[in-house]
Parts: sequence; C-alpha cells; structure tokens
Amino acid sequence: MSTANKAVLAAVVAAIAFPASAETLRWARAGDALTLDPHAQNEGPTHTIRHQMYEPLIIRDTTGAFEPALATEWAPSADDPNVWVFKLREGVKFHDGADFTAEDVVFSFERAKQPNSDMKELIGSITEVRAVDDYTIEIVTDGPNPILPSNLTNLFMMDKGWTEANNTVNVQDFEGGEITFATTNVNGTGPYTLVSREQDVKTVMARNEDYWGRDQFPLEVSEIVYTPIQNAATRVAALLSGEVNFLQDMPVQDLARVDAADGLVVKQAPQNRVIFFGMNQGADDLEADNIDGKNPLADVRVRKAMSMAINRDAIRQVVMRGQSEPAGMIAPPFVNGWTAAMDGESMTDVDGAKALMAEAGYGDGFSIRLDCPNDRYINDEGICQAAVGMLGQIGITVNLEAIPKAQHFPKITDGKTDFYMLGWGVPTYDSEYIFNFLVHGRESDIGTWNGTGFVDAGLNDKIKSLASNTDLAARNADIADIWRVVQDEQLYIPIHHQVLNWGMADGVGIEVDPEDQPKVKYITMN
Repeated sequence: MSTANKAVLAAVVAAIAFPASAETLRWARAGDALTLDPHAQNEGPTHTIRHQMYEPLIIRDTTGAFEPALATEWAPSADDPNVWVFKLREGVKFHDGADFTAEDVVFSFERAKQPNSDMKELIGSITEVRAVDDYTIEIVTDGPNPILPSNLTNLFMMDKGWTEANNTVNVQDFEGGEITFATTNVNGTGPYTLVSREQDVKTVMARNEDYWGRDQFPLEVSEIVYTPIQNAATRVAALLSGEVNFLQDMPVQDLARVDAADGLVVKQAPQNRVIFFGMNQGADDLEADNIDGKNPLADVRVRKAMSMAINRDAIRQVVMRGQSEPAGMIAPPFVNGWTAAMDGESMTDVDGAKALMAEAGYGDGFSIRLDCPNDRYINDEGICQAAVGMLGQIGITVNLEAIPKAQHFPKITDGKTDFYMLGWGVPTYDSEYIFNFLVHGRESDIGTWNGTGFVDAGLNDKIKSLASNTDLAARNADIADIWRVVQDEQLYIPIHHQVLNWGMADGVGIEVDPEDQPKVKYITMN
C-alpha cells in the first residue's frame, strides 16, 4: 500500500475507532448520504441511510416483492377507482415517543410534493391524501393509478409535530446549498436512531429498543457505524484489516483477493441500475464545446456516432473486470418495458461513427467537457476515462471533469452540464419511473433529471397517461412506443447494467439487495 493510502487508512481507522462488539456493524462504501432530509434527494445511497431510521408505508424485500412497513394493508377503493385505501400500523411511535398516526402521513405526502422535493415526480398523480381516522388514509389520484404502491417504497414518513416544532416543514433546498434541522437530525419510526453525524466522515446509529418490529426482525445489530471511504484501495484495506466488516462498492479489481481472504466473503447479484451518458441536445449553443453558434449534440447523427464509438465490451472486460453487462437501453432487465431486442441495439462501429460525423458536418470533430462523478457508481471515473479515449477515435476531444456526487448531481438538475454521466435505478420496476424523470420535458414537478433538453409535447402527454391507464396491454403498448422514440432519438448513451459485489466478514448475515439498499434490521451477526 502506498504511503498516501496508509495515511488515509489511518485517518479512517481513527474516525471509526470504538470498542469491538459482535453486534456492531462497521459499514463502509464510497460515498455518504447527501442529506438526511427525507424528501430532498431521490438518490440511492441517501435513501439507504435513511431506511435505517425512517420508514415508508411499503418496502420491497430482496426479491422485489412488497412488504408491509408503516401500512399493513392497501387496496383500491371498492367505491371509487381513483382512490387507494391504506390501513396504517397501530402502536408505532417516533423516536421521540410521539404516536404515528394518519395526520403524519397526510403531512408527509404534502411535504413531499413541495417544489424543492426530489420525490414529487413519484406522487405527481396524487391530488389529495386524506385521513379517514387515525389509522386509515385515502390517497386520491388524477384517474385510476394501478401502480401507485410501487411509487411509495422510498417515500418516508415524518412526525408532523416534530417537523413543525423544529422549523423544518419546508424541504431543504439541496441544490441551493441550504442546511436545515432535518438535514442533520432525524425523528423517524425506524429500527435505528441517529446518535451522531459528521457529513462525509461518520454516521453512528443505535438500535431503537422500542421499535414496533422488535420481535419480527433479527435486529441483531445494536450499533451501526457508517463510514464513507472514497478511495478504493483504502476501502479494501479497511475490510482486510477488520476495521470494517461490511463493504458496499467493492472494487472489482480486488474481488478475488477479498474472497480468498480468511474470514471474508464476497456476495454478488445483478443490480437494478443502468449507467449511461446524457447529452444536451436542446440548447442552441453549448457552453462546454469549441463550436460557436450551434450545438453539435442537437444532430441525432452526432449522438448516434458517439454511442457507436463506445466499446462496451472493452469497458466490461478492462474497466469493470467482467462485472457489468453491456446495455442498449436505459432500463434494467428487472423493469416492465425492458426488451432484450432493444437492450442489444448498442453496437460499436468506429468507421460508421466517423461517417455519421462527416455526414453531420463534423468530420473534423469538436471538443466538449464530460462531467462525471468520482464517488457514486462502480468505477465511474474509470468508465469516463475510457470513454474519453473511445470518443477521441472519431475526432471528439473530451475534457474530463470528475468530481464528488454532491457537486456533480446539481449540474444535471440545474441544467449546467452538456455531457454527463448518470446512473438510474428503478424502484418501481416500471418504465414510467424512467420516463417521468428522464424523458418527459423538464417542468416544475416532472422531468427534473432530464438534462438532455429534449421536449416532445405529444410524448409528454403519453407519459402522463401511463399513471391512469388501467388497460395494462394498452399501457404496455404505449410504453413500447415511448421507448422507440427514446431509442431512435438516442436521448442517452447506455453503457452497462451494474453488477453488485458486497464484501463482508463471515459472521455478517445478509444477502445482496438488487436495489443496493441493505436494511440492517434483517442482518444477523454470528
């Protein structure tokens, strides 16, 4: 190990030093939760940390099946097709001892629909949430919504009284850099309570001894110490040394070494996530290129040429060490609407790409900046570096800017990037989720992650109609039509489907979750 890595490891060890205990989960991954505000960011690692302390009405198990959380039953109303009825779990208390009731659910949904909320697209079809009694709510939608429960698995419930008392009714303006009480404090109903938090350094949680599910789940972990470790070598060193006993974001180059180490095991599963590049085709001129007065990305031939220049098999073999599956569409195979035919449409053809560039009038190429995170996806910066060389073969000079996700993501949501990496998981297991965030034109409550500038009014209407179409055959036909537009317009450049590798001590009992969201209440410790 290099001197620099030893120094970093020493700092990490100091940060997570605490008495050894069989019940302590010493958990690390590349990045931290962006915020603890339950509705401010719809981002996987952020949800993962919040899932330990906050709870939604419904969660998914490791097979993707629904499981009751704060709701015990849910079904469409027998009287009104536009209404879903949820029965709430009784006897649940927030961490401060306050009772969980329907009032808190109504409040949480209203909060999650605020302009600063990153969860509002998920509940855009909801027109009203009303409390029938303390433990029954009705969710009213703009037309029948057959998949509404799928949108609620990461929508966390807050205590109305606590939120009001601490002046944090408004969702944090994350992109604006705002810090609120809910950013760093938690009062949930979940199995763990917040003990301390130092952003990007360490978060400590303790078992909630009054948790409603105390007798239903193993809950063998009494303390969680979560440590973000951006450097890959340092993460592995921490696991090998025993300072960490559970590691997400296993570096692919170290899988065999860790799996062969005494007392450690690596577990693997396909992830419900695709990695891709987005391109700003909507601007008249680009900020980050060297072409004045026009936008090369506005020409579909250029976008297709860029996709054809990417050698996904080479990325899989060299960058990912075999731990990825080349993608031709920005939907994982788990998702309704995915097809093997469309997922096989990305082909490498450098000569064909050069011909398209010349046909579009860019035979001499151009330069552009690629914005990439360096602490979010598996080998994210390495993938971007590989793409730089591949695009160079067709005359596109790419200037790479790789930065932490906390600075990278606002570039996309604020429209300040022309060419960028993004990864997308689909917790609803339905294409509507992808379309709402990434294909629909950007408006106040939809299309917030669509940095492409693509707008099609007719397609927007078709996307919105998916929420209320109860004819599933017709709905699936519309989904296929929308995908055909996405593919033909080359809105994005799909790279690959991620494969998850978790490393852990032999005594840590957990199976890989395709959502990459371990829920510690299920973990056994032997």
